[in-house]
Amino acid sequence: MGTILVTSLSSISDITPEVQNSALRKIDNLDKQLQHHFQTKFLVQPALTRLLVSFQANKTRPIYRWYKYKEAFSASLVELLLEKYRLNQGKILDPFAGSGTALFAVSDLGLDADGIELLPIGQQIIETKKVLDSEFISDDLIRLKTWLSSQIWKQNDKESCLPEFRITKGAYSTENKRAIGQYLGAFYQENPRVRKVLLFSLLCVLESISYTRKDGQYLRWDYRSGRGQGKKPFNKGEILDFDNAITNKIAEIINDLKPHTHQTELFSFKRAPGKIQLYKGSCLKLLPTLPDAIYDAVITSPPYCNRYDYTRTYALELALLDISEKGLIDLRQEMLSCTVENRSKDLLAMNPNWRLALETANSQPLLQAILGYLDNQKLQGVLNNNGIPRMVRGYFDEMACVIQECSRVLKPGAVLFMVNDNVRYSGISISVDMILSDFAEKLGFIVENILVLPSDKGNSSQQMGNHGRAPLRKCVYVWKKQ
Repeated sequence: MGTILVTSLSSISDITPEVQNSALRKIDNLDKQLQHHFQTKFLVQPALTRLLVSFQANKTRPIYRWYKYKEAFSASLVELLLEKYRLNQGKILDPFAGSGTALFAVSDLGLDADGIELLPIGQQIIETKKVLDSEFISDDLIRLKTWLSSQIWKQNDKESCLPEFRITKGAYSTENKRAIGQYLGAFYQENPRVRKVLLFSLLCVLESISYTRKDGQYLRWDYRSGRGQGKKPFNKGEILDFDNAITNKIAEIINDLKPHTHQTELFSFKRAPGKIQLYKGSCLKLLPTLPDAIYDAVITSPPYCNRYDYTRTYALELALLDISEKGLIDLRQEMLSCTVENRSKDLLAMNPNWRLALETANSQPLLQAILGYLDNQKLQGVLNNNGIPRMVRGYFDEMACVIQECSRVLKPGAVLFMVNDNVRYSGISISVDMILSDFAEKLGFIVENILVLPSDKGNSSQQMGNHGRAPLRKCVYVWKKQ
């Protein structure tokens, strides 16, 4: 591991003559100033592979592999950070808990964990794993095995209606839709613990048995769905048969419930698992309700400023969880501003104590130069979506508030770990890592390190087509509470 030289993210040589103006030069200079300020903090960490900081490393891990929550980081990353920074006791917080990877990984190591999660799909995953960890009894497991061996849903003549949104209609073949209805009708007769696991099993296979594939900002539709296609019809490959998909998933869960032999080197002996507490809702609303100085670490990965809309990519699952059309819209607005549809939030009305956070964001020179440039691009009509400036402004304002709250709830000397990506819009790279680290220094943190993945990520194909390829850093920030 060593100090790296961070090259300019908005190199003037890459800018076409039409956009070589004072605004871009100002952004480039301000970016270089921040690079100089944080130069000694950037460290290449060879162990931080893309596999580790994504869901990919969970694919072979018992329990963590059940549901492919593609935005998650891996349990192995959590273990690596805890070991590297010698965190072996206390309580951690994940304000963007997702599928609960951080919560369960630290619990396995004997630490208590609190998580905040807005999306019902994430809540359902966490709650089901908690039930399997502490409430499931031997009779429940026997019943689950009976479902597997007898395929009980096939014996059910009464189908339940499959909940759908307008954007998910036609997502399944006639055969798979009928089988889902039979399955839903059958498992409601089980006790609450078994029912929860059977519903979770269904959530795990929805994408694989549908005509859709999650694609960041939306669901992509296979050509066999009959939906309108773009210039190049999309073929997602094999669409699984419901009976095979659900039996394989239930079998996987049963098999993974057996004691597993994975052993971390962080502890030399097996400790009792830590307690997990889940808070349901927006972290902007729930973080201010937590007491001061109660956590020994924060381990999290917020939504990236990349236009990904989780309410659309997880629409199949949210529909099955009986979220209404209005509920879906409300969820989209409650999320951290990371999509172009997010409206501005009145953050001071939510919490008057965030004045310092907002002043920090509003006075950050690089961020304000970027926002000015994006506003100008919008006025010229050259942005591919006019909601981008509002989204970027909202993202950084809200993240400043989250950082201030994390500083408040952490004990002195406690560490915050955050996985995040830099992004690019209208030809300019946005150094999310440095801007948020600059916020952190003004909101109660010392920047210990910005751990950099050895290989950079490329920007989107659209950005590459219009502005050329620009490598974007993916990092894990390490900040210590003063």
